[in-house]
Amino acid sequence: MKKPQLIRSVLENTLKNLEMDIPLKTYAVLGAWKEIVGATVAAHSQPRAIRNHILFIHVAHSTWMQQLQFLKPTLLEKVNHFLGEPLIQDIRFKLGAILPSVASASKKDSPRQEDLSEETLNKIELMIRNIEDTELRKSLKNVLTKGAELEQYGRWRQS
Repeated sequence: MKKPQLIRSVLENTLKNLEMDIPLKTYAVLGAWKEIVGATVAAHSQPRAIRNHILFIHVAHSTWMQQLQFLKPTLLEKVNHFLGEPLIQDIRFKLGAILPSVASASKKDSPRQEDLSEETLNKIELMIRNIEDTELRKSLKNVLTKGAELEQYGRWRQS
């Protein structure tokens, strides 16, 4: 009879076998776009989806779309450098609305990670503490933190 496995190792292996650890990693790009490309480019573009190793970006104006086409190799390099491995193979641009981020959706100071309660941050840390893969842990923490920020932002906007 086999020795029982820890649930965390079963989950980690399952994610890897289903190749779900890679999409989870790549979605960190959505929350870190400004950090990756800089404030100027981020003000005129926004990542919207990732499918089949292709990053789809909405761009505010055709002039910016042309400029970003010229910067495409550099952007691709920056994105993959951020991810720590070449997970994105192409970037495609489309004219589209640039939605306000949680941090810039209002002129008032909206909630950010620093504004999340210690209890919420501790809960997030507890949820991810047993994930051994550092990149996966970092990506999941980013997703959970953004979710908590959005939830808090929704409550903040209603008040």
